[in-house]
Amino acid sequence: MGNTKIQIYDIMACNVYWDFKASAMPKETHKMLVALYPTPGVVAPDMIESVRAYGPNGYEVAFVNQKYDHTKFNGWFYTPEIQNYWYMVNLPTGFLKEGEYTIEVTSKDGSVVKKSRTQKNAPSDAAVNAYVKNRQRIFDSFSPSETKPLPAGAGLKEIKLSWSTLKEVANLDAFYVTRVAAASTSREFDGNNLAFFDNIYYQRLVNNDPKAGQNRNQVVIPKELKPKTSYGYFVEITDANVGGEANYCIFQEHQFFKTA
Repeated sequence: MGNTKIQIYDIMACNVYWDFKASAMPKETHKMLVALYPTPGVVAPDMIESVRAYGPNGYEVAFVNQKYDHTKFNGWFYTPEIQNYWYMVNLPTGFLKEGEYTIEVTSKDGSVVKKSRTQKNAPSDAAVNAYVKNRQRIFDSFSPSETKPLPAGAGLKEIKLSWSTLKEVANLDAFYVTRVAAASTSREFDGNNLAFFDNIYYQRLVNNDPKAGQNRNQVVIPKELKPKTSYGYFVEITDANVGGEANYCIFQEHQFFKTA
């Protein structure tokens, strides 16, 4: 491990409107997320003793130190492209109260790192209201989907995904994050085994682009997909491309298509 230390890159502590089909989660939820700086050659979870979040009125929640489990909605993810780990826990206990939230990571060597952010609910309320009002229009706009299969001769490279944004339907600016994985149902969708991740947070950082992902209504998958395979994707709406600035995320329903 050498001199590798656990360091926090960013956190999220925000409301989540959970619009996944047939999910055990209610619509109004929230999440805690902590992204660590890359630790090349080192398994960061092996260095960690505990991860906890704290907030107003005695709020406290523990992250589990294991690979994210879709039955527990808790655990870590790994992004191989940048060799970093990040932890997330999704809570079914409604939207957050406004105020300051802190996520604290304790390493096995006794060192502690923490980062805080302040939650504001006005942006969340505006976006969720606009989304719910226009949900069907947005849902129908996704392409490809189960009702809009890939056109004949689409091939396996540079497949385009498109949708309508809140800017188009409600004149509300927002940022869009897209994830794609081989799956035919939402339960099969594995966030630790993505075929494509439109990482607007990384784009913001490396390109110094404050508008990365803003009002983005389409992406092109840069890598070749597998033939005769079902893929799922979901497009997350948020109000920032810096995790610590986000007050909400809207998890839109998964869309599915099959390659030729």
